[in-house]
Amino acid sequence: MEKLINEFSLGLFVWQTLLFVLLLLLLRKFAWKPILNAVNEREEGIKNALEAAELAKKEMHNVTADSEKLLKEARAERELMLKEARQIKEKLISDSKEQAKLEGDKMIKQAQEAIESEKKAAVAEIKNQVAELSVEIAEKLIKEQLANKDKQLKLVEEMLGDIKLN
Repeated sequence: MEKLINEFSLGLFVWQTLLFVLLLLLLRKFAWKPILNAVNEREEGIKNALEAAELAKKEMHNVTADSEKLLKEARAERELMLKEARQIKEKLISDSKEQAKLEGDKMIKQAQEAIESEKKAAVAEIKNQVAELSVEIAEKLIKEQLANKDKQLKLVEEMLGDIKLN
């Protein structure tokens, strides 16, 4: 260090100082400003990116809440549709049972009427056959009784006696 002090030259010092100041000015103009601008731009970009991320996070939260709300609404609507379907099914079943009962009652009534009609027809047929047989028997008896004159007179007297009694 002693050697530096002994060999100190004012002219060299001024030139070195002038060159150093000039170097500082050049660095400030061409290096520090662009570097500081780049750092500031990067800081601003990071700040904007963080704000955008926060905004996206909020938006995602809103979308999630909306989707959950829609999902709840869809579930409620599905439950309502299932309930309505069950009610419709039960109504159809009860209507079908009621209609089947009415049809069954109607068929039973028709069958009873048909049986009654057949019964009346059979009784009428039997009465007709009994009447025909009675007439045939009476005819045969009368022919047999009327074949004899004494029996005819006796029958006429009996009939006249019956008329007077009535």
